[in-house]
Amino acid sequence: MLDGAFVVVDKRGVRTHIPVGGVACLMLGPGIRVSHAAVTLASRVGCLLVWIGEAGVRLYASGQPGGARADRLLYQAKLALDDTARLNVVRKMYALRFKEEPPARRSVEQLRGIEGVRVRKMYELLARQYKVNWKRRNYDHTRWESGDIPNRCLGSATACLYGICEAAILAAGYAPAVGFIHTGKPQSFVYDIADIFKFETVVPVAFRTAAKKPFDPERKVRLACRDVFRQTRLLRRIIPTIEEVLAAGGLTLPKPPEESVVPAIPNKEGIGDAGHRD
Repeated sequence: MLDGAFVVVDKRGVRTHIPVGGVACLMLGPGIRVSHAAVTLASRVGCLLVWIGEAGVRLYASGQPGGARADRLLYQAKLALDDTARLNVVRKMYALRFKEEPPARRSVEQLRGIEGVRVRKMYELLARQYKVNWKRRNYDHTRWESGDIPNRCLGSATACLYGICEAAILAAGYAPAVGFIHTGKPQSFVYDIADIFKFETVVPVAFRTAAKKPFDPERKVRLACRDVFRQTRLLRRIIPTIEEVLAAGGLTLPKPPEESVVPAIPNKEGIGDAGHRD
């Protein structure tokens, strides 16, 4: 760490200087080394640190979400607790996912049921396209090896998508647990957002990999998802999509309170020459 900047060293030994005042989130991939002082500095200036897998296929841990700001969290919670706003958000998610407006005058529960039917049909179509022996979506997370290859591939693919979506949600200052279609789970909002991108990214990867019947399907899927995320620049699309979805709720994004201050590093008065450590 330098005064006023992070020094990030990747697994190849390449050093990158990043000004602390110009970044809200740092996503740290495999091989990155971070000092205790750098983590302390990130906390003080409101910079979120997220430890991810390569290309975001996993999210292992995160620092202080959203730079310790509550405005986005309160906005998300207000939308989720307002029945009309929540339904509008769910309808927007449906429209983005299926590229068409949902049926009128349907509740969240009814839309969830319609979505389930369409998803099962899409699985069947992709299985036929890639000539995969598909029965149904079924797996036991406590006995992973007992699942068939298509289900193991799908499970691995969706885990990759959940990782990159949760990283984006945290970086934007929202709560992974406050969902709209999915509720009651620590990653409810992650599932909501991931579903929007699932069939254009990781699900075809899963079926394509399953068709080859690889010896290590989970690893093959993870590497393929990594490449897809990079090729489609998925991470850049997730946060704007979150904003678009939540804006459909029809509630005004709250302004920062007057007493809020911009994250900054206080300048300490030095007691010695340049370079002196007190």
